[in-house]
Parts: sequence; structure tokens; C-alpha cells
Amino acid sequence: MKVSSAMFEHNSYIPSKYTCDGQNINPPLSIRDVPAETKSLVLIMDDPDAPIKTWLHWTVWNIDPATSEVPENSCPDNSIECVTSFGRTGYGGPCPPSGTHRYFFKLYALDRMLDLSFKAGLAEIEKSMEGHIIEKAELIGLYKRQ
Repeated sequence: MKVSSAMFEHNSYIPSKYTCDGQNINPPLSIRDVPAETKSLVLIMDDPDAPIKTWLHWTVWNIDPATSEVPENSCPDNSIECVTSFGRTGYGGPCPPSGTHRYFFKLYALDRMLDLSFKAGLAEIEKSMEGHIIEKAELIGLYKRQ
């Protein structure tokens, strides 16, 4: 399974358009080679370099496994977005207070759908996925404010 973006390569800089310095919209993502037995996909974007704790930028679950593209500024149909570290649902772009931070777009193929509230925190989401992950893919983007 693979997750990629036409806007930046793995371990390279995310264009400012997709950050708090730009339009603050999600970059387009491509999803390939999802295992046939997948019942749903989960997408988690976080920043482990945040000063206090890992910062949750975007979480979407119950994505249809047939999804091959997530266009910019959109969320996959019939999926659920949860509240992020910004205190609201939806995408919140990179906005590091200092230095270069890494932003992990983690895609999980699950053998089931998740039954969670959109207010679920990252720990609750990860606990719900335990024992149900078929495969994982990752795309890392970098960002440093100018």
C-alpha cells in the first residue's frame, strides 16, 4: 500500500499553500495498492516534533478502501473527520513555532470500520485500531516557517 502526493516528495518540503502561511488546505493525496481484504482506511496526519506533545493535524476514518485520490481541500465521501489539536474537525496545516518539523501522513488499512465519535482523541482511535491493522503506509512532509 502506498500514499503519496503530487505536490511534494517523501521527506521533502510541503508547499506553503497547504500550511497556515498559505490557504491551509489539505494537499492532494494518492492511495495505491490497498489490500483486497480492507474494510476501511484511516488517515492520520500528525507532527511528532511539536514542543509539548505530538500535534494532531488531521484524522479521517472509515474511508472507503476503493478511494484512490483525496483531492486538495477535500475529505473522502462518507468518511468521518475528528477533532484535531486545533480544537476543531478538518485539516489544520503545518504551522511550526520554530525550526523544521516533520508531518506524517499515516494511512492504515483496517479489517473493519471504526465506531467512534468525531470527538475521539488520538489514543482512542489508535486503541480502536489495535489488532485490526492489515497494512500501513506513510508519507512524510517537512515544513519550516519563513
